[in-house]
Amino acid sequence: MSKLAVVSEKHDLKNHVHCDCSMAAGEREGWQSVLADKIHSRSWPRDLQPIALKLATGQSLDLEDGMVLFNTTEFNSLGELALMCKESRYGNSAFFNLNVHINQTNICTLACRFCAFRRGRRAADAYAMDIDEYVADVAKYADHVDEVHSVGGLHPEWGIEHYEEMFSRAKETFPHIHFKGLTAIEIKHISSLSKISVKECLTRLHNAGLGSLPGGGAEILDDDVRNIICKGKESSQEYLDIHRTAHQIGMPTNCTMLYGTIETIEQRIVHLIRLRELQNETNGFQCFVPYPFLPDDSRLPEAQLASGVEILRMIAISRLMLDNIPHIKAYRMNIGDYLAGLALQFGADDIDGTVQKESIMHLAGSTAPLDHDATAMAKLVEDAGARPIQRNTVYDKFEEYIAPIPKRRISLRMAE
Repeated sequence: MSKLAVVSEKHDLKNHVHCDCSMAAGEREGWQSVLADKIHSRSWPRDLQPIALKLATGQSLDLEDGMVLFNTTEFNSLGELALMCKESRYGNSAFFNLNVHINQTNICTLACRFCAFRRGRRAADAYAMDIDEYVADVAKYADHVDEVHSVGGLHPEWGIEHYEEMFSRAKETFPHIHFKGLTAIEIKHISSLSKISVKECLTRLHNAGLGSLPGGGAEILDDDVRNIICKGKESSQEYLDIHRTAHQIGMPTNCTMLYGTIETIEQRIVHLIRLRELQNETNGFQCFVPYPFLPDDSRLPEAQLASGVEILRMIAISRLMLDNIPHIKAYRMNIGDYLAGLALQFGADDIDGTVQKESIMHLAGSTAPLDHDATAMAKLVEDAGARPIQRNTVYDKFEEYIAPIPKRRISLRMAE
């Protein structure tokens, strides 16, 4: 078994906060002044100077600033600026957790053009786990994870009672596990099918054991784009409203962006600003997860594969634009281990978790390994020059991960 090492005894042991991350969400106290000192310690390319000054004085970046960041040729300076923001806030730490993805069904009433996961009910490989199957699947991983991430298709018959029983049974059986699940469109679908409000739906699910929402399905928060790539899903405003409601009842959420389909650079920046504006209102977003479209056999031939440089640029810009969302995740299930490690030098502070089982991204073309344990995750972080910190789902427990020392093998001389 591996062990978690105590980094400091100065912090509250009751909350298991053992690293130097003493503020909410793991932030270091006084990080804004540290950032200002770092920014003023060097000169910046001409086009980045006004942006650096804004960041040093705690001002949020606007649409024009975002366009500059996307168009600058000073790629290394962009990455350095984002890394300064990240390191001022979290030092050399990079976070991961122990999780598994369990997708309860691939049957979906929608047919988003970019989705390689969904199936119609009559498809040969369509499936829908009953509640016993779901709990049994969780049991396979329960000794090794503290988070289960569950999203799926919009099943035409599963209303609020089904999901209440699914989460309550699972939570009662595995009380140590945090259940993070259901995207905004799933919440809308369940609410509509059950003829209840979104607030009642979220409240009942929260009471049943659903701890947080993962934030998937944001795609691009522009309805002209959504009408082409995911017609029939919730509108941009509905996505924001559902997350606002979750925050209002005390349920934290993540937020996402799927980029590289048909959107413009300006639409990406507006997406970030809309998320930031909601965060100013509710402070309920824990983490932002930008991930590129993966070309596959879906029905979106006009989409383009993002280059590694574009992926790292998107990570860096997310860090700089989203000054009020604490964590920026390099989602290795989408971009792979190599780029996730590089992203830790471009402003990301989180690489998600062990995962172990995942369908949606892998059907879309991901080749990210699914056999990582905590030691492998820590090595990924260390190889990127950072310090591995194991966290829980809601970013209020942190412990530095120290890999176990391999047992020394003793070779015996053969008898002559």
